[in-house]
Amino acid sequence: MEIILRDHVEHLGKRGEIVKVADGYARNYLLPRKLALPATDANRKWVERERKITEVRDHEERAAAEAVATRLNALELIIKRKTGENDQLYGSVTNADIGELLASKGFEIDRRKILLPDPIKALGDNTVPVKLHRDVTAQVKVTVAKDA
Repeated sequence: MEIILRDHVEHLGKRGEIVKVADGYARNYLLPRKLALPATDANRKWVERERKITEVRDHEERAAAEAVATRLNALELIIKRKTGENDQLYGSVTNADIGELLASKGFEIDRRKILLPDPIKALGDNTVPVKLHRDVTAQVKVTVAKDA
């Protein structure tokens, strides 16, 4: 059975693609969950219209994300934390801490978009990636310093 995907489906295809799948997979999984449409002429025209609208919206979102990324790349954040002997941090710096600091600088970025693999547990300079769009990732410089 030929279907048109309405959403990205893992190991099958991207949104708007026409793919051939087993009848049962289409009837029992994809169609009831509204992940796909039957590949009729009317549905193909509808998907083509939606694709054009989505491309324009995606282009605008990407341009806005690139503008924010250039501002974030130039930004350097300084986080002060208490330290013990041998400059050991009490606690760590997480993506939520970085998100709060970015919010105080005027950037409203969801903390889940801050791609910090592990919390920062040492003093010094770090580069933290921030995913703003599917294709745009900014690099923010974060310096963890001693609190006097």
